[in-house]
Amino acid sequence: MVKRNALGRGLGALIDDAEKMKQAGISDVDLSKIDVNPFQPRSKFDEEALNELAGSIREIGLIQPITLRKVGDEKYQIIAGERRFRAAQLAGLDSLPAYIRKAKDDGMLEMALVENIQREDLDAIEIALSYQRLMDELEFTQEDLSSRVGKKRSTIANYLRLLRLPAIIQKGLRNKEISMGHARALINIEDADTQEMIYNEIVKHGFSVRRVEEIVRNLNEESDENQPKAKRKALPKEYKSYKGELGKLLGSRVGISMNDKGKGKIVIPFKSGDDLERIVKIIENQK
Repeated sequence: MVKRNALGRGLGALIDDAEKMKQAGISDVDLSKIDVNPFQPRSKFDEEALNELAGSIREIGLIQPITLRKVGDEKYQIIAGERRFRAAQLAGLDSLPAYIRKAKDDGMLEMALVENIQREDLDAIEIALSYQRLMDELEFTQEDLSSRVGKKRSTIANYLRLLRLPAIIQKGLRNKEISMGHARALINIEDADTQEMIYNEIVKHGFSVRRVEEIVRNLNEESDENQPKAKRKALPKEYKSYKGELGKLLGSRVGISMNDKGKGKIVIPFKSGDDLERIVKIIENQK
């Protein structure tokens, strides 16, 4: 099998080279050298969710490294991240990025991460990853983190939510192309394709945070209006794909709704008469 880069466009988009990976304490480890934790409390993993994560890893790589401890010569055991490990296997990777630490260095890990979080030169994604490590590896709650780092629980929650954004947006945040305010507004959109579309518009036109919040609010209101709760039905996967493809083609967030009988409609919002004319021309050119 040809070895595939575990970083892909995910972590590799956030950490530019091997030296920076090393400085961050991240190593690339062969999956064949990794064993699952026999004390893992979770015995069942949702197959559909694993397949979706595997698809994401194939597309953008693995953003968040797993955590391992060395248990023998070239042998490691998972401390945190078994779900990511299993999805990486399904994705066909041969290796993946990992933090490697000793089994009993919890106190040192906590001190190092908390001290790291206090640094003024960290970007929002670095802080979010540090919070996530403390929760994954030391089983901290958001309340525990709040007391240890002196931040409000809501602040910590907002940082952690950033890790749900697509890699390209996380990279933009790290490169200061957008602010945390922009990123927090984008989190409120469920569809990743739409998130990326609006992100590109922010970078292109320099939208303010307030403008992005207004765009997101309008899109969510349109979605609620077009999908009454009493008749709302989850879209099949292929319909979600169509929704994303149409949105990219038209440069607008496309809404697709369906009732219990399989009937539905497509909604294409526009901002002005000129914007409507632009959309119509695009559709006409597809004939």
